[in-house]
Amino acid sequence: MKTNLLPALAGATGMAFVGGSVAVSAFLADAPSSTVQALRYAVACLLLVLWSRVTGRRLRRPRRTEWLWLAGVVLTGMIIFNVALVQGSRHAEPAVLGVAVACVPLLLAVVGPLLEGQAPARRLIVAALVVTAGAALVQGFGRTDGIGLVWALVTFACEAGFTLLAVPVLGRHGPLGVSVHSTWMAAMAFGVGGLAVEGPGAVLRLRPDDVLAGVYLAVAVTAVAFVLWYTCVQRLGSARAGLLTGIAPVSAAVVGVAVGGPMPGLAVWLGVAVVSAGLALGFRSRRPVAAPVELRPDVLDLV
Repeated sequence: MKTNLLPALAGATGMAFVGGSVAVSAFLADAPSSTVQALRYAVACLLLVLWSRVTGRRLRRPRRTEWLWLAGVVLTGMIIFNVALVQGSRHAEPAVLGVAVACVPLLLAVVGPLLEGQAPARRLIVAALVVTAGAALVQGFGRTDGIGLVWALVTFACEAGFTLLAVPVLGRHGPLGVSVHSTWMAAMAFGVGGLAVEGPGAVLRLRPDDVLAGVYLAVAVTAVAFVLWYTCVQRLGSARAGLLTGIAPVSAAVVGVAVGGPMPGLAVWLGVAVVSAGLALGFRSRRPVAAPVELRPDVLDLV
């Protein structure tokens, strides 16, 4: 259990940053979204490359099918995911999309081990069900129409793809390499989209609030959270790491109060307790767990 502590803290911290991004992203409602996303990923990539130079960690160039896996991470977890959130919000309340994301631990608990060459563990599947139920209580249940449900399913699939599609390349590239390659690819994709739709002058329309929110997304939610999350997935496996996604809605609720929102109701507190119970069940271990992928020294010293 002691060997799991640092990776678990890495994943929990990454998910806490992601949860906090919900409140921060609200400040970008009127900003040119593609331009902001392009700048976000470009800045994050530069920071990650600088970190690799300072720490002497080598970045490998992707080869053959690795390009496809990395492109899948970018397409699902960054591009389509953001589109699904925007389009889904027009047909469904935010809670509906949040509950869809909250179901990700269950998919990771079943599919993740198969990609890693292992059989799904019954205890982790049960723990994922508990965490999902708790996260749903924290998010609440909102109203939607048929189109909203479709976008919720897309959001669910894309959130899972961000983790699952990275598993085959984590062994060779490590968390830092996967983060660097995915961020520069995302920056290019959003950059092209921003130039085509919003124009080259969009960056001049950014307000100070937009810039501050973008900096938080670039540094905490991307550069730091990506590496922490992939470190957790590499060391613990996607099934166990997936349980920590239940921390994101809890963090979102806490940050919402910090920025002036109302205090959570009884259902939210009950959800927090259920998430905690699921995490306790999933991380309880009587014997060391074999590493799911090739272990590499990486950025655990960030934690």
